[in-house]
Amino acid sequence: MGKEKIQSRIWLSPPHLGGQENNYIQTALQSNWVAPAGPQIGQFESSIQNFIGGKKKAVALNSGTAAIHLALVLAGVEAGDEVICQSLTFCASVNPVLYLGAHPIFVDSEPETWNLCPVMLKQAIEDRLAHGKRPKAIIAVHLYGMPYQVDEVHAVASEFNIPVIEDAAEALGSTYKQQSCGSLGNFAIFSFNGNKIITTGGGGILICATSVEKKWAQFLATQAKDEAPHFEHSQLGYNYRMSNIAAAIGCGQVQVLDARIEKRREINAWYRGVFKDLGGDVTFQDEPDTYYMSNYWLTAVQLPLPVRNAIVNAFAKANIESRPVWKPMHLQPLYKNAPFYGEKTAEKLFFKGLCLPSGTNMNEEDLNRIQVTLQSALNH
Repeated sequence: MGKEKIQSRIWLSPPHLGGQENNYIQTALQSNWVAPAGPQIGQFESSIQNFIGGKKKAVALNSGTAAIHLALVLAGVEAGDEVICQSLTFCASVNPVLYLGAHPIFVDSEPETWNLCPVMLKQAIEDRLAHGKRPKAIIAVHLYGMPYQVDEVHAVASEFNIPVIEDAAEALGSTYKQQSCGSLGNFAIFSFNGNKIITTGGGGILICATSVEKKWAQFLATQAKDEAPHFEHSQLGYNYRMSNIAAAIGCGQVQVLDARIEKRREINAWYRGVFKDLGGDVTFQDEPDTYYMSNYWLTAVQLPLPVRNAIVNAFAKANIESRPVWKPMHLQPLYKNAPFYGEKTAEKLFFKGLCLPSGTNMNEEDLNRIQVTLQSALNH
């Protein structure tokens, strides 16, 4: 008997190069700009600034996590302070709070966008104030590319004069009221990790409101070197700058960004058609109304637990990656003692949620394989 052929892996969201990256990389190599300095960094920063509207300032960094860390520093967060955090998110949204010796205060999601609940947000702030604590910042996440309830969340933040840090790591290309995610808060961040809608291989960007903030972020990101003929440091800095080679990859990736957004949305629509045809009991993460436009970085669904488990098992056997939605931070062992405000919305989304393969480099054969596997799982 011959060995059964192993099917190639269908990943959740793999990198997808567009073909132009090599031109920018070659330019960087030929000019010897291979360190964390060089013209491609500024070019990449400008391309992202222009993409989100041109008024904000971008600082290219080596990760989205670094961008959140610097956003917190720029927002004035210090040791002992409290920061309001969306619970349903990846740990990188929250861990930088601990880097500063500050304390995360977790808030539940609302069921419409799966993001920060503005009602619970207000309750959390009022309760912290009653305990003699004024939160220094709010980190709100556009989960899986879905904009949070911007008007409602920002109204609460404005009422209490607390800056908002937009975690738009997953939301490059998403919009709220035709304004780009990443341009809406006091600060914002993007991630260009290998699984994001475009990638620099690893990297991120901090979005600031002013040139002064940008200059300060750049200073902190380059070890806070003072103006001097020698290495002089009067305060703590970080090694956070993006390399010029990574920025060169980003310059090429920006060329295909619009096409990648369109493709992710097409994949999301395709899944809706497949589940409708198969009669699956499924609820999608949906745009609540026309104010919201998600890039649908990942297509995320809610399913009855037995159905979700059947799909996960069937995908595993077919060498197709899937993943539960993020486990809420307030349920993580690392944060078990942190305050949490809410009910069980984030918890329910986690227990029933599943992220489906959404890579823009999937071909018809891949989609057919996914559909057949879904059909097999739903028919058992």
